[in-house]
Amino acid sequence: MSTETPTIGRPRAFDEEAVLDRAAEVFWRHGYEGASMTTLTSAMGINRPSLYATFGSKEQLFERAFARYRETQLAQVRAALDQPTAYAAIEAFLRSSADGLTADDHPLGCLSIQGGLACSPENARISEVLAAGRAANEAAVAERLSRAAAEGDLPPGVDHRALARFVMALSEGFAVHAASGTSREDLQASVTVALRALLPSQP
Repeated sequence: MSTETPTIGRPRAFDEEAVLDRAAEVFWRHGYEGASMTTLTSAMGINRPSLYATFGSKEQLFERAFARYRETQLAQVRAALDQPTAYAAIEAFLRSSADGLTADDHPLGCLSIQGGLACSPENARISEVLAAGRAANEAAVAERLSRAAAEGDLPPGVDHRALARFVMALSEGFAVHAASGTSREDLQASVTVALRALLPSQP
């Protein structure tokens, strides 16, 4: 029978999820390329060796931070789309988007847009990651509208995929305006106009 003392791993001195949230905020404010390692480590409260040991690289840190951000975002999208009608689902999606883009507990706008919509060729992977996140949102909207079409809950002849793409274009456009300082009230007014144009037969 072995009498060796089991080796106990050294516990991390930080909360990994909290650290990822802080990293996401830095990427959100500065974009991937604008977020320096000094700014990241300062915000995260860890040193560079700890960052590299835990996350591997700046790119891997971004992917982890964005994945955590996406978990929350996709949950909000699905909650908004879980409405009994297509109109109510689109309204809930756009209104919750306008609220989230202008919330005061994080940077204005959306990490999916501001993180790295345009990156240098060596950082093309970042743009791809963000595009995949936006595509997942669009797919969720399209799935909900596909069900609405099958249930006869969309006007005849409406292309649910094109409608989903338009809804996402509105949401992403709102993100750009929010980042530029457009108020929540003004975004919500735009949602009202958009809803009348999208599905004018609804209340």
